[in-house]
Amino acid sequence: MSTDYLKDKLLKELQLKNEIGIAGVNADPAIFENLDLGGKYQEQVHALFEFDHETHVGIEFPTGFLSPSGFRIAYNWDRRSPYKIELENGRYYLTHKGHELFPIDFYERPDYYSQKTTDGTPMKNIATYNQEGAIFVAYSNECALKDKGQDCLFCNINATKDSYAEKEGIGWKNPRQIGEVAKVAYKQGARHITISGGFIPERREVDYYIDVAEAIQEATGLQDFNGTGVIGAPLDLSVINQYKEAGYRTIAMNLEVWDPNMYKVICPGKDAHCGGRDHWIKALEYAAKTFGYGKVRSGFVAGLETKQTTLAGVQAMASIGVIALTGAWTPNPGSALEGHRTPVPEWHWEIAQRSYEIFRKAGFTFDNYYDIAPSPTFLIHDLYRIDDGLLPVFQDKQTQQEGIA
Repeated sequence: MSTDYLKDKLLKELQLKNEIGIAGVNADPAIFENLDLGGKYQEQVHALFEFDHETHVGIEFPTGFLSPSGFRIAYNWDRRSPYKIELENGRYYLTHKGHELFPIDFYERPDYYSQKTTDGTPMKNIATYNQEGAIFVAYSNECALKDKGQDCLFCNINATKDSYAEKEGIGWKNPRQIGEVAKVAYKQGARHITISGGFIPERREVDYYIDVAEAIQEATGLQDFNGTGVIGAPLDLSVINQYKEAGYRTIAMNLEVWDPNMYKVICPGKDAHCGGRDHWIKALEYAAKTFGYGKVRSGFVAGLETKQTTLAGVQAMASIGVIALTGAWTPNPGSALEGHRTPVPEWHWEIAQRSYEIFRKAGFTFDNYYDIAPSPTFLIHDLYRIDDGLLPVFQDKQTQQEGIA
């Protein structure tokens, strides 16, 4: 098989992942009753968001599954989806409109999920495993903007808390807990940690993040623990220096939308409490100068505005050394936009491809993208993997060629 043919095959498989990401996956929950969820296989933990397209309190689902070439596909439940997981004779496989596509393997559960912190809290409730060495801490599973009536319209943080927090034992995480989990997870192969959560007052935020960094450093023995701090744009830009001094390798401030007018409507709280859109952009530019080129990110919720507007934002961010995430918007339950529709898969596929082209031209690498993202499973990660030969299938091909030689 030629390399060009292999890459073309992989791109088609990645397009399928993109389609599944938009449509979600249907399944009868009963088929997972004998799947060793919470044992061999990783179960969902609702630490911050509900990504399934409807709530399912009391019903456990897997986190995701693998495509034949090793692409990681999130399991987002949607009973309307034409894609469905079936079980027959102990074998799970994916179908599309009743036609079998391929057998699947689910994400395996990391060992630290079975452990507890010294205060008895399950470690999985402190840091979720986002695959390939990335762990994610939602220090707060609620957003203070709710009380002000200023939630971002696409966000379901508070709704997720209302549905799942009590049932799953999800709450505020203290620095000591985070340090303990980071120590264990890093010993088991983790190599990136994202600290994120809902909106809290700026002064409280920076103090907390510094305490968390110190706890991780003390527990792991690592001064550079490859951490991303996800924050609101501070009114005093010099505060950004404190995150760098504390030991975070990267920093994130999610602008969410690029159009100035839509920003005010979609993100009323961010507009009111973080100096507005123009100040947010100034904060990102300042952060890029402080942390370095390719070490800052800002997320866009792709699908809320026009393709041209989103790509203009991606290009503007790249021009100042900031990497933009462009994950597809799925109108999840509990958000103000629940029931709306995201654009068709082809729209999102073009966003991913054109954003990737912008990143390549800007000189951003796969490692840059890995270090700033909450999980290494975005379409753009996979486009890097295809072009850079980072998937297992490339190693298998090389081994076969060496065997022939």
